[in-house]
Amino acid sequence: MARYLVIVESPAKVKTIKKFLGSNYVVMASNGHVRDLPKSQMGVDVEHDYEPKYITIRGKGEILAALRKEVKKADKVYLATDPDREGEAISWHLCQALKLDPKKTYRISFNEITKNAVKASLKNAREIDTDLVDAQQARRVLDRVVGYKISPLLWAKVKRGLSAGRVQSVALRIIADREEEIDAFIPEEYWSLEANLKVKGEKKLLKAKFYGTEKQKMTIHSKGELDRIVKELEDATYAVEEIRKGERVKKAPVPFTTSTLQQEASKVLNFATSKTMRIAQQLYEGIDIKGNGTVGLITYLRTDSTRISDEADVNVRTYIADQYGAEYVSEGNTQTGKENRSIQDAHEAIRPTDVSRTPAAMKDSLTRDQYRLYQLIWKRFVASRMEAARYETTSVKIAAGDYRFTVAASRVAFEGFRCVYTESEEEKEENNVLLKNLDRNSQLSRESFDSKQHFTQPPAHYTEAALVKTLEELGIGRPSTYAPTISTIIARRYVAKENKNLYLTEIGEVVNNIMKQSFPSIVDVNFTANMEGLLDGVAEGKVNWKTIIENFYPDIEEAVAKAEEEQEKVKIEDEVTDVVCDQCGRNMVIKYGPHGRFLACPGFPECRNTKPYLEKVGVACPLCGKEVVIRKTKKGRKYYGCEDNPDCEFMSWQKPSEKKCPKCGSYMVEKGNKLLCSDEKCGYVENKENGKSI
Repeated sequence: MARYLVIVESPAKVKTIKKFLGSNYVVMASNGHVRDLPKSQMGVDVEHDYEPKYITIRGKGEILAALRKEVKKADKVYLATDPDREGEAISWHLCQALKLDPKKTYRISFNEITKNAVKASLKNAREIDTDLVDAQQARRVLDRVVGYKISPLLWAKVKRGLSAGRVQSVALRIIADREEEIDAFIPEEYWSLEANLKVKGEKKLLKAKFYGTEKQKMTIHSKGELDRIVKELEDATYAVEEIRKGERVKKAPVPFTTSTLQQEASKVLNFATSKTMRIAQQLYEGIDIKGNGTVGLITYLRTDSTRISDEADVNVRTYIADQYGAEYVSEGNTQTGKENRSIQDAHEAIRPTDVSRTPAAMKDSLTRDQYRLYQLIWKRFVASRMEAARYETTSVKIAAGDYRFTVAASRVAFEGFRCVYTESEEEKEENNVLLKNLDRNSQLSRESFDSKQHFTQPPAHYTEAALVKTLEELGIGRPSTYAPTISTIIARRYVAKENKNLYLTEIGEVVNNIMKQSFPSIVDVNFTANMEGLLDGVAEGKVNWKTIIENFYPDIEEAVAKAEEEQEKVKIEDEVTDVVCDQCGRNMVIKYGPHGRFLACPGFPECRNTKPYLEKVGVACPLCGKEVVIRKTKKGRKYYGCEDNPDCEFMSWQKPSEKKCPKCGSYMVEKGNKLLCSDEKCGYVENKENGKSI
């Protein structure tokens, strides 16, 4: 009997795939990559056509030895690594490391780990796609060149423990740019006004929002403006001027891609991107389902396609018709409008491998987190093949003298996909019943006014979900890179994550400034997006991968050489302070570490005393009069606090000023060239230079 060897990446897949194949198939795992560039050097031979110097990864010797033993016994070897560029590269590395005979080696790939998909892949075995391998090699070499050329420079300039990366440095810059926008933002005051109207014959009051005049919409900018409008409205007659009825259609969502899954899991389940990918990997590789053995529950998790297979499409439409009725099955496919751009390896969207495996049926076999993520994927997939939700809308315009108020409401006419999947952002309507009975002859009388003061809000801090969305929109990175990129900048402490938000830390600010100053092209969004386009060109066989490296390497070498020449100008020297070391009496110096600045004794290594560095900002604490210093949260985010903390509880995210607010007496804070009152309800703003109010 012939003997066949199937090599997969993960041991978890071995168990799942073994049961689909006969006894003459041996399934073994490579445990991911078996070869890589060495850690001790850049590993790229610049003198010889930028050839990578691959070595066997430490600890993989035993795995390779076991694989070689089975290769000798096998009549055919099937390489079944993941169906993407990295998986293709792992198969190629296995060929090199195991010295596989091309005549008896085949590449197979499947988008889902099911019996049909695995058996179909064996019938469609092919050669390794060297274009995909080269695209992955190009990415790896580019990332290695950036990391190994720039990181030593950062070590020289900012002491130690830092690193640069081709995609991570751009992600850091995106966050830093948003922080600058937030810091420079000056809030503007505005007011909302609602009229509570009594409709004759109705007990409930009708809430109408102020719109403006008959001709145009108005924004109420101040209390004085509000008071003037309210005074004019007090004696006005209120009457229904116009009623418009219509229909609004909300299309079903498309199935998940890697990016949208990460975003939705963050919003709905509060999962970090890395957690989403880890759990999705478990669902893809196989879960032990009672009565069925190990089963792969979802398709491959790294994709930017919303396409699904014809078979899956037929199955889900049949399921919807059986469970909800034929009227709920959509006629066409929901599209995002992004299908014309390059889709990674023509994958499918992320979907359940079998729609009849409902979340409820799987619940007992899954952990809580696995169940919640599977339920999200299953519901989104089913919803994607359902009819749109339809709403009946009513909008009313109410005349009040020269001014106009509006009321709007909607009611669900047909639930469509909403009976399976609903967005968390949907607004509740309160006026449905009242508007149903309203017509042009309804008599209205004003009962009261409700007014509220508001201030315009700065752009929101990035969350992991928002950053993934931005990286995808800008064409930076690929589905497989989003989670590791975010994990890296958090692990390096360039960015702190607090309550879902990502904040730039002091050390992140230093690194970003150096990257912008010395390597502007590396952190340029357009340059990085263009590089992704070139890598796609390699995968499609249109671009030679070494040409990309040849064009890139001299530029970065020149930039590094230039930065090294100017290094003395920007090098951070140890600054001597007036803080005396309480162990040896020397004056302590300011040092830079992986987590920012700290005080250290210059007598190291004889004296190893260190202290936190508290930089004074030259302002007295508004609460107790002692010095205000720059402090950091546990995660590295900068804020201003009292030196007498914890006895004094003063803290501010913005730098406080000595000046008091002339309007309410609160302390003021600096924002760019403006001073703002720290009390948001006050809203006083003035120019820092001339002290004139704005």
